[in-house]
Amino acid sequence: MDYATALAHLAEHTNYDLTGRINSPSTERIERLMAVMGDPQHSLPAIHITGTNGKGSTAQMVTRLLMAQGLTVGTYTSPHLERVNERMARNGEPISDEDFAEQIGSIADLELVAGVSPSYFEIVTAAALRWFADVAVDVVVLEVGLLGRWDATNVVDAAVAVVTNVGYDHLEYAGPTLADVAREKAGIVKPGSVLVLGETEPDLAPIFRAAPADRVYERDVDFACVANSLALGGRVLTLRTPTSQYEEVYLPLHGKYQGDNAAVALTAVEAFFDAPLAADVVEEAFAEVRVPGRFEVLGHRPLVIVDGAHNPPGADSCVGVVFEDFEPAGRKILVTGFLAGRDPLVMLGALRADDMDLVICCTPDSPRAVPARDSAAAATALGCDAVSYTDSVADACDAALAAAGEDDLILVTGSLYVVGSARPHLLEHVATDTGTG
Repeated sequence: MDYATALAHLAEHTNYDLTGRINSPSTERIERLMAVMGDPQHSLPAIHITGTNGKGSTAQMVTRLLMAQGLTVGTYTSPHLERVNERMARNGEPISDEDFAEQIGSIADLELVAGVSPSYFEIVTAAALRWFADVAVDVVVLEVGLLGRWDATNVVDAAVAVVTNVGYDHLEYAGPTLADVAREKAGIVKPGSVLVLGETEPDLAPIFRAAPADRVYERDVDFACVANSLALGGRVLTLRTPTSQYEEVYLPLHGKYQGDNAAVALTAVEAFFDAPLAADVVEEAFAEVRVPGRFEVLGHRPLVIVDGAHNPPGADSCVGVVFEDFEPAGRKILVTGFLAGRDPLVMLGALRADDMDLVICCTPDSPRAVPARDSAAAATALGCDAVSYTDSVADACDAALAAAGEDDLILVTGSLYVVGSARPHLLEHVATDTGTG
């Protein structure tokens, strides 16, 4: 099977990212797939990460901390921005097209043996776990795709389970209360493991304490980000873990919330080793963290930022960083689009669109996209003064660049599909036209 055939094979299977639907939520299909492979996931030490927001950033921090300890690390994340290969990486390098095709081809053969018709996500998850076993990584870092208990990644028996936070998301599968969502996320905690809990809501704590972990470390009780200040290109943090305190650690990511993610990640890695880390190892690791598409600055004159915020809590955090950390002097231009299942009025409210000088709505490249004209109508209803729309993400970015002066801000957000289309276009355009890259 070549790469194009592998992509075509995946396209024949149910894909939540495209449909917004999951048929028969269960781990039964992937368990059968893994069983005919001999369950390679059981030989892979793992750190498993769930949460409403912050999973991707936390996974990258955990990966860098493990790499700085000299381990070979397999990282599985979702969704991807531009290419599906991004979802599985060895020491930060995505799988090659050739290896990806080989793994998908192998899983395609095993579908017949196992007698199952798996989803897109289940196939890619099985392929990632098979590849990690083939290349003999020392440890796997897995980001949950959806909630936790019946997510395909939950076939692993992780030594450390991480919950970054719990918010109102995916309520069609875990509603209607936060407690319901918390119970689903607690489903990744396995007997004998360590749970690192980033959520601080007191009413949810008993749900996680009842999970079958040997130990539970709670943020602001057992660990914390105790100092968090703005720095050029990121934050400077002081992080307290159950064993140590790490002073003045530089993290090249924007947003105060990344300090909490850093505290979670560091505690998770300490729990994995059951020991503190050397201060220089921590400094080296965090300095190398990069999370494309997550509050990423692509240019400076004008200031161009992309952020994959795709739910109201994420949108609120995103715009908070814009107004609090960057304090743009010029006009503020918002380029945004949404997927079905997100109320455009709620998302635009969370993005403080009515505080923007210009809102340009676009249609994400997805069958689940909310049409740009509907998002624009919601922006007008919210009270935004200047609103326009176009079906093309690239055209929306071009319109924003044409309207922006050197002191202005362009924020592109609302969906990872918007950011995935906008990022390569902007990188080429910004690098060519402004020299900021």
